[in-house]
Amino acid sequence: MSGGQISAGEISAGEIADGRRRKGERRRRELLAATMRVIERDGLSAVSQRAVAQEAGTPPSAVTYYFPTVDDLLVAALTACNDDYLDRLAACAADADPLARLATLIAEGSGPGRAHVAAEYELFLMAGRRPDLQAEAARWTVAVDAFLAPHVPDPVARTGVVAAVDGLFLRCFCHPAPPDAAEVRAVLARLVDGGRDAG
Repeated sequence: MSGGQISAGEISAGEIADGRRRKGERRRRELLAATMRVIERDGLSAVSQRAVAQEAGTPPSAVTYYFPTVDDLLVAALTACNDDYLDRLAACAADADPLARLATLIAEGSGPGRAHVAAEYELFLMAGRRPDLQAEAARWTVAVDAFLAPHVPDPVARTGVVAAVDGLFLRCFCHPAPPDAAEVRAVLARLVDGGRDAG
């Protein structure tokens, strides 16, 4: 070797493995994004390895390599949705006005990303029908409870506020005249104040 350059032979097995891992993770994310687009456009029942491959512009074998069954695709998509919402909930908790940040997140259900929210609802409803996935769906409820714990110490009152959060998500998604973020925040503030008084 000369001039401080590293020859191809000196690249470690670990570096090669890391590169493959990053490439694999990127491909998995691309396939899950394609899965969500299929659900957004055509519904949960339209998901197949062939449909996802076509959406992602990859051969079906690339899908089956990472997700051997359609069920694997759907479970991974549900988990990814949940991970995203838990990350966003953590950002809400760290905000100067946590309730306002949460209200904005809730109100997004009536915005431009409504089709994506519909796809997420389909995945969560799937989890509700399948006992093996209910723990994954419950991660969200546990996280919202933890988010509200500093504001609503009483666990019974907090359970009511957690249920209201889910109800507000649904109202923003379904109602023909959904509340905006300011209205959602006002509702949350009233519920949190009532829950604090109950404690």
